[in-house]
Amino acid sequence: MFTGLIQALGTMKPLGGDSWQITCVSQSSVVIMRDLAYGDSVAVDGVCLTVEEVLKDGFIATASPETLRRTTLGSEQTHQRYVNLEASLRVGSKLGGHFVMGHVDGIGRLLGAEQTASSWEMTFTASEAIARYIVPKGSIAVNGISLTVAAYEPELSQFTVAVIPLTYAETNLRYLVPGSLVNLEGDILGKYVEKFLYPAKTNHKAADEVSLDAITPAFLTEHGYL
Repeated sequence: MFTGLIQALGTMKPLGGDSWQITCVSQSSVVIMRDLAYGDSVAVDGVCLTVEEVLKDGFIATASPETLRRTTLGSEQTHQRYVNLEASLRVGSKLGGHFVMGHVDGIGRLLGAEQTASSWEMTFTASEAIARYIVPKGSIAVNGISLTVAAYEPELSQFTVAVIPLTYAETNLRYLVPGSLVNLEGDILGKYVEKFLYPAKTNHKAADEVSLDAITPAFLTEHGYL
């Protein structure tokens, strides 16, 4: 589990087969490397990968063909630019973003980025696989970065996030251009709500849908939300 607060930038190079070398390149990489160990999880552009070998300035991990097919990690674009890195959340650590699982729901595309007086407004496309979890002012992970949805236009299958200068400067968002692909992960809370409301759709078996009238404080308490 991750928080969506990026700790370092790195590069990703194929080593043949399913193996990849991830090299930390930013000055803050000590946060990733100081106690990195075999078997640890690291989010690479929002994709959870397992460390199989620790190197002096990075690590080696396996990215399966399925992972490469469903995320941007298999695209030439990723090999030509920086990737965002975040080590897994430790017990007792601060949760500054939101719960990010490292399980990408779909790939989006940058439509445009505009600098404002206080932030960058970036608009991305979103497929149905991710769009159903998008709500205004809700959370979404873009390349593993915890961001807040500023606007959502379902009829256009797109959403906009406001990115503060610090996040823009310290992540790979600043290297994106219109048309760049990004990994998208919806908020895990929305997925659990969907499961409770529409179990037949999420479990792929017959079941009665929960009525909205049944979502009471008692129901939320019973299922751990209150």
